[in-house]
Amino acid sequence: MLSRSNTTLVSHFDCPGGGQVWVEGTTMYVGHQRPTSGTTIVDVSDPANPRHLATIEVPEGWHSHKVRVSNGIMVVNHEKFGKAGPDEFGGGIAIYDVSKPSDPKLITKWLTKGGGVHRFDFDGRYAYISPTAEGYVGNIVMILDLIDPAKPQEVGRWWIPGQWVGGGEQYPWDNWVPPRCHHPLRVGDRLYVSYWHHGFFILDISDMSKPKAISGVNTSPVYPHPTHTCLRMPQKLHGRDILIVADEDVAKLWPAAPSFTWVYDITNEQMPVSIATWQVPGLDPDGAPQEPMTGCHQPSERFHGTVVPFAWFAQGLRLVDFADPFNPREVGHYLPEPAAGAARPSSNDVTTDARGHIYLVDRVNGVDIIETSAFS
Repeated sequence: MLSRSNTTLVSHFDCPGGGQVWVEGTTMYVGHQRPTSGTTIVDVSDPANPRHLATIEVPEGWHSHKVRVSNGIMVVNHEKFGKAGPDEFGGGIAIYDVSKPSDPKLITKWLTKGGGVHRFDFDGRYAYISPTAEGYVGNIVMILDLIDPAKPQEVGRWWIPGQWVGGGEQYPWDNWVPPRCHHPLRVGDRLYVSYWHHGFFILDISDMSKPKAISGVNTSPVYPHPTHTCLRMPQKLHGRDILIVADEDVAKLWPAAPSFTWVYDITNEQMPVSIATWQVPGLDPDGAPQEPMTGCHQPSERFHGTVVPFAWFAQGLRLVDFADPFNPREVGHYLPEPAAGAARPSSNDVTTDARGHIYLVDRVNGVDIIETSAFS
């Protein structure tokens, strides 16, 4: 099954399957999909010889599958997973001092009611999270200030009107999938928020205490895949402001062809317009249903130039160039061998480092460290 184009495998790091991989400097952090594995910290100063530094575990019934690091602070999520675990562990985020990565020290844990926190963004001061919260249906948007990591403070929150049933709002989705914030990503004074089967929203956070909706789009009534990630391109492309919106190939509303990624022109923020889509060539020849986790999952939240690496589940790593946003094109791929006992790859997340290396984590086992000339 191994297939490569414009990519070279540098090394493979053997570890439990991951939900997210992040690299800060020359240290790799892997948030694991299944308990009791929590977070693994790895020295990748020599990418050809990754070296294990530390492991943090979580109890059964909870997972810690997302991780972000900045300014020596590591933030991980805690979310209910599988069979019931010890309630006293609690959902939320855990904050660690990783100034010495081989010796992570828990600073504090921030708790929330319900299932916990799913995915999030962290810029070294603020965490933009997707927690469940008392009185709300589903996950919402919340901003935490970690200027003092030992005392996280909520700055602001946002939700779709109707989610706050505890505040007396009328719930309008009895015949639809409950709303669920997947995760916000910040660029400047905007949050680009994926909201699962409720599409995506652009929020103005120039006043963080009062996030304000600018616009939103939902394709889910027509296309059955949930909205997973909204990635703002940092530069104008063809003179336009561009948002890459990835749908995840899980939780389909009905059997369907694999999910793909959308390209939106958001030059007029009040009216996002889809100008292109991209799918792995040949993956969807006739629109026939295929099994879940065949198609798109997650673009790298860090990338170089106009080439965005994607973790495309069973299709591995795909390198997509959006230099022409009206006609995105693949400039490389890496399809790994399936993990032991798996029928096919399950590429779950991807990131890059400042040196141009790509880190691709499999949902079942391991991280591949990859080089490409596509960034040059």
